[in-house]
Amino acid sequence: MKSIFASSTGKSFLIPFILVTSLFMMWGLAHGMLDVLNKHFQQAFQMSKAQSGLVQFSTYIAYALVGIPAGLFMKKFGYKRGILLGLFLYAVGAFGFIPAALTQSFSPFLLALFVVACGLCTLETAANPYSTVLGPKESAAQRINLSQSFNGLGLVLGPLIGGQLILGAPLDDMMALTKPYIILGSAVLVIAVFFIFTKLPDIKEENEVSSAEEALPQRSMWSYKHFILAAIAQFFYVAAQTGIFSFFINYVTELDTTITPLKASRFLAFGGMLLFMIGRLSGSFIMAKFKANKLLSIYSLMCCLMMILVMLELGKVSLYALYTTFFFMSIMFPTIFALGLSGMGAYTKKASSYIVMGVAGGAFAPMLMGYIGEQHMAVGFVVPLICFVYIAFFGLKGYKM
Repeated sequence: MKSIFASSTGKSFLIPFILVTSLFMMWGLAHGMLDVLNKHFQQAFQMSKAQSGLVQFSTYIAYALVGIPAGLFMKKFGYKRGILLGLFLYAVGAFGFIPAALTQSFSPFLLALFVVACGLCTLETAANPYSTVLGPKESAAQRINLSQSFNGLGLVLGPLIGGQLILGAPLDDMMALTKPYIILGSAVLVIAVFFIFTKLPDIKEENEVSSAEEALPQRSMWSYKHFILAAIAQFFYVAAQTGIFSFFINYVTELDTTITPLKASRFLAFGGMLLFMIGRLSGSFIMAKFKANKLLSIYSLMCCLMMILVMLELGKVSLYALYTTFFFMSIMFPTIFALGLSGMGAYTKKASSYIVMGVAGGAFAPMLMGYIGEQHMAVGFVVPLICFVYIAFFGLKGYKM
């Protein structure tokens, strides 16, 4: 494994890689708790499924608004300062849950989640491409999948922590919502201290041009078809992932009315998210033997099959199909990211910000799924089914430069 962290001069990037990988777990925790909040707000504020989708909307819309500014900030000030900015915004939003709880209303929570998401977007804009260049180019997809496996760990812990501290508390106890976010905010500040006092290499992407050369005519970033299709694929992937994560608890409690929301949150953690993490871990090793695009197309076709079984509501078969979807979804985000950035050279940072903007797909899918599945949640899973069809196309044809 050590060779995938070696620079062209033989220098090891292992320590920077470990620090950057810690960020993947922190935003996994933040995203994992969203799904618990979604169900909690439905009950606490007596709102519809579509209305509770505003939890995801307030989070993922930040990616559309902050993606480009974050990329520009990174281009001017570098990865390290971008990471510190992201950590600062993350902490401010997390601690913002305290005044939000005191107001006893829905909107301040959405504002706090939006600020957290601005931090997450900045971190992802920095950490995803940084992970791909901390070693040989040919192992970029393997390296980012390894980092993203710790994102999977955060996604396992998020529903567990959120479910216990939020769903396990009385509905009228809004201060219970602050507990997990105070933990997150404090952890983020500790990580920020490590980044401040650790020297990180300022990576210069292959073929990156100097400021003097930027004025010369060159190929437009938008002429790279595979990059544009990757941004669209990322939009559809995050739409599918967010919709499935958001309404997992609703689907399970409707499929079996004896299951409580708290119990369903544990199923989400130990069934779905654990398989998601296993998929990420195994994916980084499987890619050492198989091409990334082929694995992406196979996994997306399997997700299509799983979604059909979920919509048919076949009892335990459908429940296991829903679990299995988490495994096959696991490699999609980092793989699409790596395929989309392949061969972008001087445009790597800028292209990264546009692909991260694709995460905005998560802003719309939960509201659409909630609207379609308001009376019958299984029907709403047609949305991720359509998304996986497009991702299969990208893995088969769209990735080509």
